[in-house]
Formats: sequence, structure tokens, C-alpha cells
Amino acid sequence: MKPIRTIAALAVGSGLPLLASCAPQAGLGRAERSAAPAAAAAGLTHAAPPRETVTITADKPIPNVPGKRLVSHIVEYPPGGGSAPHRHARSAFIYAYVLEGAIRSQHGDGPARVYRAGEAWFENPGASHEVSVNASDTEPARLLAVFIVDSAEGQLTTPDGH
Repeated sequence: MKPIRTIAALAVGSGLPLLASCAPQAGLGRAERSAAPAAAAAGLTHAAPPRETVTITADKPIPNVPGKRLVSHIVEYPPGGGSAPHRHARSAFIYAYVLEGAIRSQHGDGPARVYRAGEAWFENPGASHEVSVNASDTEPARLLAVFIVDSAEGQLTTPDGH
């Protein structure tokens, strides 16, 4: 019997991780197997690219800045994976630091750029994030995203069109 693997993805529109289990499927490559359960659930006939996994690592009020909190995420991109175009909360000022691999990112009106491990960028409040993908089809990538946000903000990421 072949092993069953669990994959994680960001459920579009919810901002919450979605876990799906899948057994190896004949005729499909690794990336297609990973995306197949989500694509089937969405009624799609072709597989979507693999999605990122987001882990909240901190969420704490900033004691000397009333009304603000610091939230940090580790975002993991599988090979060839990425995020759907999105924007962050209107109050969110973001520092992103690549921990591993290479990430192609385009935010605001700037051009797309590849950031490698050890490189960082900032995102201004309310900026759109048109491109956020692993620049490699063979190696994983991880980044640390640190948000300074209004304490009352609930949803920090909203897919474009919602």
C-alpha cells in the first residue's frame, strides 16, 4: 500500500490553512497530486499550482504603541507554489524577510523582483501584492512576514476580487 501524504494550502478567501490528504494518483506528477484534491473540491478540471502554508508565530499587542499589535507569519512555498494576488489590511505595515530559497514578489506599483535568502522588503499599508511565488520549481522557499497592524484588524490578507 502506498503512503498517504498531507498537504497544506491557504483556503482562498478565508485566510485559514486548509489541510488535505491525498494518496498517490496514477498518471499525475507530484505537483498535480498535491493540487488535485483542492481542484476537485472547487470543481476545476485542471490542477491549480500548489499553495503556500502560513503559520502564525506571534500575535502580541505593542505595549508602548497603543492600538497596535505585531503579528508574524512564516510562509512556506512548495516548489512551484505561490499565493493568489491579494492585499493586506489597510493598517498593515509589513516587513518580509526570505529565510530559505528565492521568492518572486511584486507589490504596489513596483516591478516583480526575485528576493533570495537573507534579502528583505517592506510593504506599505493597503498595498496590493500581485505576485508572491516560489521562484524555483525544484526547491522550497520560506519567508518571515512581520505585520504592524491596528489591534482591531481581524483579517490580515484578502484575495483580490473579494
